[in-house]
Amino acid sequence: MNTLAVVGSQWGDEGKGKIVDLLAADADVVVRFQGGNNAAHTLVVNGEKFILRLVPAGALHQSKTCVIGNGTVVDPIALLAEIDGLKRRGHLRDNSLLKLSNDAHMVMPYHRAIDRAREDLLGKSAIGTTGFGIGPAYEDKMARVGLRFDDLTDFNSFREKLERNIRDKNAYLKTILKAKPVAGAEIVEQMRAARGRLRRYLCDTSAFLQQAIAGGKRVLFEGAHGVMLDIDHGTYPFVTSSNCSASAVFSGAGIAPGSLDGVLGISKAYTTRVGSGPFPTEISGRLADAMREEGSEFGSATGRPRRIGWFDGVLTRHAIRLNGMWGIALTKLDVLTGIDPVKICVGYQLRGKRIDQLPPSRQMLGKVRPVYESLPGWQERIDHARSLQDLPVNARRYLERLQEFCGVRLAMVGVGASREATIILEHPFLALKSTPARRLSGSRSGKVIGPPTA
Repeated sequence: MNTLAVVGSQWGDEGKGKIVDLLAADADVVVRFQGGNNAAHTLVVNGEKFILRLVPAGALHQSKTCVIGNGTVVDPIALLAEIDGLKRRGHLRDNSLLKLSNDAHMVMPYHRAIDRAREDLLGKSAIGTTGFGIGPAYEDKMARVGLRFDDLTDFNSFREKLERNIRDKNAYLKTILKAKPVAGAEIVEQMRAARGRLRRYLCDTSAFLQQAIAGGKRVLFEGAHGVMLDIDHGTYPFVTSSNCSASAVFSGAGIAPGSLDGVLGISKAYTTRVGSGPFPTEISGRLADAMREEGSEFGSATGRPRRIGWFDGVLTRHAIRLNGMWGIALTKLDVLTGIDPVKICVGYQLRGKRIDQLPPSRQMLGKVRPVYESLPGWQERIDHARSLQDLPVNARRYLERLQEFCGVRLAMVGVGASREATIILEHPFLALKSTPARRLSGSRSGKVIGPPTA
């Protein structure tokens, strides 16, 4: 494969950043195609922690081109702060390696103010947004009043549009939301200062990517959020404001349909979600608290504690079908160490009947009861494992059952937070799109070593 999309197959926070960072070593170009700085990727490289919100994970590798596509919404001030932070730590020194789409829309301070004021007004009925202004920015995009980076080429025209928007948004903030207005003059001066630094990164990223793909470059498309937060296919209205599935690559990066060779889904060995909305396999109490601490399950962008649940195979199969996934990279298997038994949701009960897929009405997802299979757990530490042979027998059996139930190859298994703590079973850049899934009982090199034995 030369072109690969990485998407989350749960409610986000699956560990996409780590997998993208790992794959970026073999890519030439890494592309962000949707979302904003409400989604963050946490990476641990040589013991050093990085949190990337807008810049693609390829920035932590030398000589990789990082592209922020037109499908993203970008907070200009947040982007510059992120660039500065990476430069201070020795990364992204070559400005030519970061490319920002002229057509990407901006997230402005009034978007953040509206986002937070709405959540405050909703109270207990709040959606649970990050408050970073992503939804209001996408609203303006669809209403055709948004500001794009291309507008910065003529600052006088840009200022007129910005001042018009500030007047309109302040009226809305004061009259409808009963919130404080934003300081218009301050925003204009912020953008005047940012303009000079941002213009060096602007380009026609669609044309750049077409040329890269035609030239045989390896291009990695980095999704934010997860499929179950997709505005069309997620648990609406408790979703984000963009399309998170692989189909969004074509519009969000500006490449032609048929340009994508494969899709790699990312799943945790359990399930989490942030904010409100249905969560069939959610657990609570001491076990959930322990898993939250062990897995550092707190939002990278917000610090909010994540809700914890068992692996939901029904939900994962939905994501696999929707995205035509070539395979799955499973993360955080190590967090399940010491838990006995471990559970997998293999179906739902709804009104006394067993169902094996998501109910057609997402509102009914909050009324289903999970049907579990229980498997024996393991006590041994696994963060040292670099092949399946290094894993305890019960950990291997858990992986075998997940692959069998989901019906797709297991390409990678994460056993710790660092880049190196990954068992690579099949590398997507080295695989053919049509290659059938191997038996899970292969080593890192793919050699078949037989089923787990006691």
